[in-house]
Amino acid sequence: MDKNLSNIIYKARKTHSLAKNEIVDLLSTDSINCELFDEADKVREENVGNSVHLRGLIEFSNICKQNCLYCGLRRDNLNIERYRLEPQTIIDFAEKAKSYGYKTVVLQSGEDDYFTVDKLQYIIKNIKALDLAVTLSIGEKSREEYAAFKAAGADRYLLRIETTDKELYRALNPGMSFENRVRCLKDLKDLGYEVGTGCLIGLPNQTNESLAEDILFFKDLDADMIGVGPFIPNADTPLGDESGGTFEKSLKVMAITRLLLPDANIPATTAMETLNKNGRIIALKSGANVVMPNVTEGEYRRLYALYPGKICINDTPAHCRNCITGKVTGIGRTISEGFGFRPKKR
Repeated sequence: MDKNLSNIIYKARKTHSLAKNEIVDLLSTDSINCELFDEADKVREENVGNSVHLRGLIEFSNICKQNCLYCGLRRDNLNIERYRLEPQTIIDFAEKAKSYGYKTVVLQSGEDDYFTVDKLQYIIKNIKALDLAVTLSIGEKSREEYAAFKAAGADRYLLRIETTDKELYRALNPGMSFENRVRCLKDLKDLGYEVGTGCLIGLPNQTNESLAEDILFFKDLDADMIGVGPFIPNADTPLGDESGGTFEKSLKVMAITRLLLPDANIPATTAMETLNKNGRIIALKSGANVVMPNVTEGEYRRLYALYPGKICINDTPAHCRNCITGKVTGIGRTISEGFGFRPKKR
């Protein structure tokens, strides 16, 4: 069996393509994990090199109109202290991020309708004037809104599919439509964004088959960025008593994704390090090439409470920058000095 699994890894390494059943086979056993991670790391080095792209994360609002069962920011969570940053504060945080050496900022929030198209265009234009790349992660919008953000200078957009299992998607995201989620991603592609997506690992009733479908969805979309991480139950949500995902399974999904999308940008996610104190470094040695340190300042780091145990909530942005730089250089990698766009060598 192990020889067959090694052959599947070899096929993925050479062709960057696998059938669903082959992905399921890799996900169903841990006997070949070391080989899988090693090969993903080689594919990463060959296609995106040894530089690690840092993206400065600004969490500018934890107010959300959606009610996703797994998310601490969900509308019905009354135990969270809500906040939103004013546009000038967001711009100021971006300016500080640049002073720390970041080339990209990621503007992330719940789906907060306070931030109109005009407000977001103002924010994007002023951050672009700092000579920074701008990634948005602000949820589902109309094509016209996405076009307006692009016209203002937005470069990338991150919208995780979370799961491609339609039945599971409907159960976990009340009032939302899987079809609309896909529409958003296709509109973003059409409009010329670098498009990011991803999934949660370890959702209740999630199967290896559905995870395989997730990976194939990333491949079919030809996603430019893919963020995968473990589902970490939040006690203030309906899924608070679930078991959650594991670090190892998340790492496997990430590694297989690297084999199939060799030149995509794949972050070592914060949630991985919440489950394993060396999680981001292990991920960087298993196919990842991006890290997204938090550059939000003050109490807001604590209040953006997606899940419990989130790392670095008491650190300053300067400390985070120095910490991650030390970790990256400690494994023989370098910090990228570019904007980190996907090379698209294929």
